[in-house]
Amino acid sequence: MSLPLQGIKVIDFTGVQAGPVCTQFLAWYGADVVKVERINGGDVTRHQLRDIPDADALYFTMLNSNKRSITLNTKTPQGKEVMEKLIREADVLVENFAPGAMDRMGFSWEHIQELNPRLIFGSVKGFNDQSSYNDIKVYDNVAQAAGGGCSTTGFWDGPPTVSGAALGDSNSGLHLLIGLLTALFAREKTGKGQKVSVSMQDAVINLCRVKLRDQQRLERLGYLEEYPQYPNGTFTDVVPRGGNAGGGGQPGWVLKCKDWETDPNAYIYFTIQEQNWEATCKAIGKPEWIDDPAYNSARARQPHILQIFAEIEKWLADKTKYEAVNILRKFEVPCSPVLSMKEIAYDETLRASNTIVEVPHKKRGTYLTVGSPMKFSEFQPTITESPLLGEHTDEVLAALGYSVEEITKMRTESVVGPLPS
Repeated sequence: MSLPLQGIKVIDFTGVQAGPVCTQFLAWYGADVVKVERINGGDVTRHQLRDIPDADALYFTMLNSNKRSITLNTKTPQGKEVMEKLIREADVLVENFAPGAMDRMGFSWEHIQELNPRLIFGSVKGFNDQSSYNDIKVYDNVAQAAGGGCSTTGFWDGPPTVSGAALGDSNSGLHLLIGLLTALFAREKTGKGQKVSVSMQDAVINLCRVKLRDQQRLERLGYLEEYPQYPNGTFTDVVPRGGNAGGGGQPGWVLKCKDWETDPNAYIYFTIQEQNWEATCKAIGKPEWIDDPAYNSARARQPHILQIFAEIEKWLADKTKYEAVNILRKFEVPCSPVLSMKEIAYDETLRASNTIVEVPHKKRGTYLTVGSPMKFSEFQPTITESPLLGEHTDEVLAALGYSVEEITKMRTESVVGPLPS
């Protein structure tokens, strides 16, 4: 099956999560992604949070499937030569080093353009070039804090809270993916490459745009009517944390179900949809609320919305989260069970849709990873194992024109690392 990015050559000069997520998507969709790694140890995630001694950690395998790996010491003259050859033949180069690292390595954007004017250069940084914080080393939670995610997450009487979702890392990689694909499309028209930059702070801010909406409304009105603090609580001049409230104008909350005392995930998310109020009342056994002026409009409900959710919890008390959702879905109530990662890992429908896939690995055996969240009518990506460190060094160098003798010499001179055993 022909994949849409087949023929596109990508140099993956990234590590940890944001960059590898981006290049993994490119690999899934057909690009030949060559991951360039340090000769000693490679990507740091190969060793982080290991569960099997001497095997690549899941942190690495789940971010680097479908790629090839070479080791290369770019501090040596011959390592720089190899890198220049790779750049001349590539369509895309992606990096997420610290600011200025590529320049110090001898591969500034200007030099890359000289080597290959058609190349798309993708870069992920913590902060954009104009930021006063652009010298700070950034990880996922740092970006969440800087992008507004922390200050608006959690409960109003608690501290700022980070999300379990990788809003700083994977989210930034997906933003870069969109930029690279756009630049490749533009190159079809102009024949010219360009630099695509994404800052992790900017990517988080993009996902927090509704909170920026709320900041402007708050400054104009002095309150936010859809937050649990309205009308009896107080507002300051900044968007508060809203607990589990829905952010789009449809009130929602996480509610306890049967066995919540022993199961930390025995909950559902329940949404009160304005246009579905009558059906919602029937679903939860409260038909008297349908025409009651204290309940029959969003504005009337908001002053006691938490009491309403408490009443709904009483209806949920003898129902498991699955039983509750199966009842509510018949009344078209927007809801979901709160699924644990174990439930997600073993969900048969997620396996059937290739959202969760099993992948064989040379050293780990079979492991679970995510598949493409985007589903296409004309093709389905096959998820393959991540490469061992330096597994494809010899074949990549041979394709660049190096002989067996030259490759052997590079290995003895530590220009490239040893082949995996």
